[in-house]
Amino acid sequence: MKIIVAKDAGYCFGVRDAVNLAHDTADNLGDVYMLGHIVHNENVVKDLDNAGAKVVKSLKDVPDEKPILFRAHGTANEVWDEANDRHMNIIDATCPLVKEIHNEVIKLEKEGRRIIIIGDHGHDEVVGIASQVKNPIIIANPGEAGSLRKMKRAGVVSQSTQTIENVQDIVNILMTNVFDLRFVNTICFPTKRNQEQIRALAKQCDIMIIIGSFTSANSKRLTQLALERNKRSYQVTCAENLDSNWFEDVDIVGISAGASTPDKIIEAVTKKIKKIGLVTEKEVLHG
Repeated sequence: MKIIVAKDAGYCFGVRDAVNLAHDTADNLGDVYMLGHIVHNENVVKDLDNAGAKVVKSLKDVPDEKPILFRAHGTANEVWDEANDRHMNIIDATCPLVKEIHNEVIKLEKEGRRIIIIGDHGHDEVVGIASQVKNPIIIANPGEAGSLRKMKRAGVVSQSTQTIENVQDIVNILMTNVFDLRFVNTICFPTKRNQEQIRALAKQCDIMIIIGSFTSANSKRLTQLALERNKRSYQVTCAENLDSNWFEDVDIVGISAGASTPDKIIEAVTKKIKKIGLVTEKEVLHG
């Protein structure tokens, strides 16, 4: 049995930097606090909690003089304002590519355009983008796009981890409802690379394994991409979720992972698949 691992599987640089910053801050300052989980992965959250990175629901729950870390997804403007008003020690772990989306929606609004954000309702990143402008419209799927009323001018961006298929379908519908539409493709390049590799791998492998938490919208989208091309695609959170029966009559296994999946979990899954398939040769990287 041959194993092919997607080259860009797992942590993107924004998530990796945020997790490392949380660990470093906890090591240097004793504790660090975060509004919600730094990434949507239970294993990472557990490791960070053990290191001293604590999750709180409100800025009021942060002890005096303790640092607050703003996560890679971005943080709503009102939370920034509150933290600054309280003179809190802010550790900014916002992904630079998410900051670029914030800048793009601000520029589009200055052009006199109504802002439309393609993304998951209530997702932390989408909430942060939406807070940059007045009265944005959030659209998650083509059905919602079809129900939108006609308008003269609009600017469109997307959540950084959307699939190009969903974004294209929505933009095509918006083009019929908006007279003057400007679309800025803000799907981040790590997401694009990972999705491209999964599209290719799913077609050439007998089975696809996507590693990622089921609380991660990014990981679930990757699994859906794989399933659309290979019905023998499975999402797992860790090596213990693997079923040896999946690998019967399998010659080639493809592996990828969501942007919040750490390297050690990918390595553990790969190691177990090697054991199941009696693989002795080194796995191949794709991408």
